[in-house]
Amino acid sequence: MKKKFALMLAISMAVGTVLTGCGNAAASDGAQEEAQADTPENADAAGAEETDASSSAGDGLVYAVEAGSAGEAAAQDNGYQTNVVTSQADALMEVAAGTSDAAIIDLLMAGAMIGEGTSYPGLTHTTELTTEEYGVGCRKGSDLASYINAVFGESYADGTMQEIAEMYGVQEALVAQDTVEFAASTEDSDVAYIQEKGSLIVGITEFEPMDYKDEAGEWIGFDADMARLTAEKLGVEVQFVVIDWDNKIMELESKTIDVVWNGMTLTTETTSAMECTNAYCNNAQVIVVPAN
Repeated sequence: MKKKFALMLAISMAVGTVLTGCGNAAASDGAQEEAQADTPENADAAGAEETDASSSAGDGLVYAVEAGSAGEAAAQDNGYQTNVVTSQADALMEVAAGTSDAAIIDLLMAGAMIGEGTSYPGLTHTTELTTEEYGVGCRKGSDLASYINAVFGESYADGTMQEIAEMYGVQEALVAQDTVEFAASTEDSDVAYIQEKGSLIVGITEFEPMDYKDEAGEWIGFDADMARLTAEKLGVEVQFVVIDWDNKIMELESKTIDVVWNGMTLTTETTSAMECTNAYCNNAQVIVVPAN
């Protein structure tokens, strides 16, 4: 089990005020103002202003976050200073290298990437900042989301989804799926478009245990395997394309990719800009720090 540590930071500030005046009258006014500033009431008010300013500035640490991610949103919500990088894997590298004090990443990734026996044994996770769910993103209005929901329901019912989850250690996070029927679009069907071109193009980032490469250079992971299963049922080849996560909506709309399948948090932004599937995994955003 990974130990949890609390982040502690003491911030001290010293504020000095220098008042200058011109002529005897100005000097007298300055002396009165200085005397008033020394009163206990004014000192308390100044202290309150300092406290408010310190609180709004966050905790003073620098957090590495992936651009466009739920981790970046959590950092912004908490007023944290950020170091924005291209992936959650890069965020972990920043902390390991000491170029950022902490990182905010997905709990499922933390379980696979940090702690004893992992790529980053010297890192641990502490506070859970959010609770959230993963979904798959398709083009707005796309019937592909309905098709994937049908695959989810069928694979959950026959146990395939649970088997894949156990392979990658995410079985405890799995969300139960109902059996649903695919509702095809009568016009501009994305499913028909994908079957006609013969490939399902999946937008991803390197994100263990959801999408990552094995020793042979093949994409594996819970999301990768579920996307491959969906492609098989569609009767097409699957193609994985690494995307800039911050541009995922633009990639979909331009048809550079057909689907975003990479541990995508179902936020208001994503659900309003994409046709999203049912939630399939629970997750949280967690703070990662050096274990010592």
